[in-house]
Amino acid sequence: MTSLLNTDRPPVFCPGCSHDRVVHALDGCLQELGISANRVCIVTDIGCSGLFDTFFNTHALHGLHGRALTYATGLKLACPSLTVITIMGDGGLGIGGAHVLSSCRRNLDINLLVLNNFNYGMTGGQCSATTPVEARTSSGFLAHLESPLDICSVGSAAGSGWVERISATDNNLVDRIKAAISHEGFSLMDITGVCPGRFARHNKQSMKLIARQTADFPLAEGLVTANQRPEYGTQYRDMSSHMQSAKPAVCVSPRLAPTISEPYSILLLGAAGQRINSAAEVLCLSAMSAGLYVSQKSDYPITVLRGHSISEVIFSRDPIRYTAIDKPDLIIALASDGVMRRKSVFQKLNETSLVLSLKGLPLPDTTAKVVEMDLKNLRIHANQFALGSLAILTQQNQILTHDMLLEGVNHRFSSTQHKQATELIQLLVTAD
Repeated sequence: MTSLLNTDRPPVFCPGCSHDRVVHALDGCLQELGISANRVCIVTDIGCSGLFDTFFNTHALHGLHGRALTYATGLKLACPSLTVITIMGDGGLGIGGAHVLSSCRRNLDINLLVLNNFNYGMTGGQCSATTPVEARTSSGFLAHLESPLDICSVGSAAGSGWVERISATDNNLVDRIKAAISHEGFSLMDITGVCPGRFARHNKQSMKLIARQTADFPLAEGLVTANQRPEYGTQYRDMSSHMQSAKPAVCVSPRLAPTISEPYSILLLGAAGQRINSAAEVLCLSAMSAGLYVSQKSDYPITVLRGHSISEVIFSRDPIRYTAIDKPDLIIALASDGVMRRKSVFQKLNETSLVLSLKGLPLPDTTAKVVEMDLKNLRIHANQFALGSLAILTQQNQILTHDMLLEGVNHRFSSTQHKQATELIQLLVTAD
């Protein structure tokens, strides 16, 4: 098979750069494996190693520093037959360390070649995550403060099935890269070399320095027996093939006459556990059953089991271009958490506005018509307050009819929840 190198952009590195050897070793490996150019994708990030994608006549993706493995993951999952090779320097390794760990754990069939020249060669020779403690870099004494990272030990501990450390000058480099690519699962190769333009200028005995550092590291010679397991993509496709298909989207066909001529806005103010969002969904589905356009916006804190829960709903006979509610036509107030969160809106209401409020709930001063709902006296649980208030709403005005509400419940709930919802509505509609 012929070379996959890009004849229009031959490899050009600093004289003596170990990256040049890796370029030709990778090319030789792909030739021996017989992988055609259109079945290979080389993924790179920033740095001298990031030039690799331009030197090969294959598919390529060049991305942000440290993020190469995230792109590689998407490519491999989208096209499992593609041979995905990720090239990363020790700079990208340090910046994207979390992605390396995730890739080791995931075991997707991606090949990571770390071109480790122990410094940020492109940006001035600063120390990196792998710089030996005794090395001199443009970072001054900073390199002496941190222990260098042994990515092979980290990769093995994180679950990589193939971990290998090898010098760029090793005569077996082609064979070892070929073995790593042939491994079914994630493979990590730490390919050590010298940066002549930066690192070697400050460290005359560069290779001896690197050798002293790596001599104390555990051996990393390829297959990690303890980490062998099925490849992620294969398992994913197998397991997903046995799953039930997702339910189709709810289709609401208009069955009832619309109840409004102008847009109508509703603000539900409650607290966690009152199922405010579920009631708002029922409200929207109810309006859709009457052929109306709807919008819903929700507001709740990250403490989803505590605090306010608010939903904003708009009905309209025309498409809704703006979903914010400045002055609602209706407020359903069910808890102090929600009321205090939007207390300023009560001042904007007028005599034509309606407030349905839980009996005894303190409200800010307002000129709106206030109707109290004695839900607690009917022994209705707090998680039914929101839906119950919709049943009461059907008795207060014609914006929501009983038939519309039942349509919304039919679309939103099934089984036991549907039975409980219809019984609640019937109780409140018939209550004095």
